[in-house]
Amino acid sequence: MNPADTGASTIVGAAATVPAVSAADSRMAPGGPGYRRMSLALFLAGVATFALLYSTQALLPLMSGDFGVTASEASWTVAASTGALALFVLPMSALSERFGRRTVMTASLAVAVTVALLVPFAPSMGALVVLRAVQGAALAGLPASATAYLAEEVRPRALVTAIGLFVAGNSVGGMSGRVITGWVAQEWGWRIALGALGVVAVACAIAFRLLLPAPKHFTPGSLRPRVLAGTVRAHLADPLLRRLYAIGALFMTVFGGVYTVIGYRLTEEPFSLPQGIVGSIFLVYLVGTVSASAAGRLVGRLGRRGALYLAGGTTATGLLLSLADSLPLVLLGLVLITAGFFAGHAVASSAVSKTATQGRAQAAALYQSAYYVGSSAGSTVGALAFHASGWAGTVGVGLLAVLGVVGITMLGSRAARARSHTARLSNSVR
Repeated sequence: MNPADTGASTIVGAAATVPAVSAADSRMAPGGPGYRRMSLALFLAGVATFALLYSTQALLPLMSGDFGVTASEASWTVAASTGALALFVLPMSALSERFGRRTVMTASLAVAVTVALLVPFAPSMGALVVLRAVQGAALAGLPASATAYLAEEVRPRALVTAIGLFVAGNSVGGMSGRVITGWVAQEWGWRIALGALGVVAVACAIAFRLLLPAPKHFTPGSLRPRVLAGTVRAHLADPLLRRLYAIGALFMTVFGGVYTVIGYRLTEEPFSLPQGIVGSIFLVYLVGTVSASAAGRLVGRLGRRGALYLAGGTTATGLLLSLADSLPLVLLGLVLITAGFFAGHAVASSAVSKTATQGRAQAAALYQSAYYVGSSAGSTVGALAFHASGWAGTVGVGLLAVLGVVGITMLGSRAARARSHTARLSNSVR
């Protein structure tokens, strides 16, 4: 049985843990036909998704001043988009099972970039939150469909690396969206900033559609509710998948809370940074690009659970460093938080794709749903904690979430040892 099915650590590149691939395998692999085009296309899709999804995050202090609302109220422009994505990702994944991954991803991006061009004209905070919710619902077609596409079209040995590149696109999108909006908003206001980001997203969407190779291994599934419900129940009954879903949600709780509130902290005393500089802080997302891309090698050396322990420890260290009233230490803390988060996310999401042999889009959708529920919870609870207790409150929320990641990973280790012990006893009896 595959380690991903048993809960044992997956060692990438080891013959015992990766299915054999025949010479006639027509799926894509590094250096092979279509792989670079596919990688670039999904990288750009990741850029557009994260740039749009979190486009208001760096602008929250400006929006608070413009609309006269608090940090927790302004945070709903982030929570609405991520919450809608979490709600719609499962139905959108079902559509991708029936109509194809590329079709659903293309339609999702088309709707999302259209809404992006309307967002700058929102007349009120309420209208802005509604538009952001529509945008999040549209973007729900991207994450689960992309990982399902990769699981079907890429050879198993290259899957973690390919998903890592997609996640790296997420990090670049998150970074570029915040940097662009930060500097543009400093000169011309947050509305022009969001409009400029919408134009960038349109370009990414067009390039994605032109570059992504047509799927060769997709088999249409059923849209019957009973079949879909059975698939979802089967995934939720798998203890390994449940642990991976919880880990994704908890990692994103940390990340959503930190990056929703950090703009308020850095514009206040003792830092008092201007909006453009605050936007540039998100350049640390480049660290996430590197750590996500290296996830495959990390799992190859440490195993899946070892990689998750390292990611959690790195994130916790960053949270503690960020408590200092020293800008260099805060920046170092953000670097570690970002590196740990993206590594953990890439490891967990790729493990979901390896574990699910049927209904991959639904398995990935459940992960993404949990992930973005974590984002919405982190944005909202992190902002409330900041309002009540300052930055230390937000850090406290993050540390509790990391503790949850470590505890769940330890449960997985204990379950794997118990199964291994049972198997040895069974073999000795035989």
